[in-house]
Amino acid sequence: MSVPYETTAYEPAESPESPEEHLARLLGRALNSFELPDEALRRLDCALAHDSSLHSAHHSAGLHRETYRHTWLLADGCALTLWELVHNTAPGSEPQHEVYVDEEELRAATARLPLPSDTPDFELPVLVQLSPIPGPRHVYVPDDSADHARRLLRRAENPDRPDADTAALLKSAFAHQITQAFGRPCRAGRIGLGYSLYEHAFLLRDGREISLWEVEHTATPDGRHMCEVYVSEAAARDAMERRAAQVS
Repeated sequence: MSVPYETTAYEPAESPESPEEHLARLLGRALNSFELPDEALRRLDCALAHDSSLHSAHHSAGLHRETYRHTWLLADGCALTLWELVHNTAPGSEPQHEVYVDEEELRAATARLPLPSDTPDFELPVLVQLSPIPGPRHVYVPDDSADHARRLLRRAENPDRPDADTAALLKSAFAHQITQAFGRPCRAGRIGLGYSLYEHAFLLRDGREISLWEVEHTATPDGRHMCEVYVSEAAARDAMERRAAQVS
């Protein structure tokens, strides 16, 4: 009998161990790493961040078994998990490491271990539960996204547009998604005015997501088209309201 419990130890971009190094260390100690599908390893080549969790453990009669969940955030916004099994049931009691891409395979391998089923588990200390790293909210398209961000900021005419620090941060963007935002309409103004709100979501190389909110409108004295860019949806919608009030 095993006692499952969860703890998350997310390793951010500033961690001494990169996603590539973590994967190399995991594969280097696993006895069956050669059995992993090539496709899974190819996908892990573009990992941006990683997360490791102790999933369950069994300690009894001098024998032990732990299972770990290793998850990588990939550049396409997806996540890929490898399951690690660690035990000392082999002759000589040396720790053995195995790795699997499927949880069913992990359970089958665990069931084969010669662990006594009638011995109480060793009570492991209660660990603090942390929030896991959230998955990306968007479906990103790898592209010349840094240049897209630069051009977006260049055409913004509002004086309170994103600052130089935001522009510098977006130089590391490598994928983005543009979606039109709907929802709360702005207050009615002059007949013929046009307002559109777009979210430009960027995925950075360290796994962070940043969105810029673009307002396109014709609420200008001469009715010409104007572009404004804001760092939040709330700020963009407030700007739409102010523009509509000024020309109503």
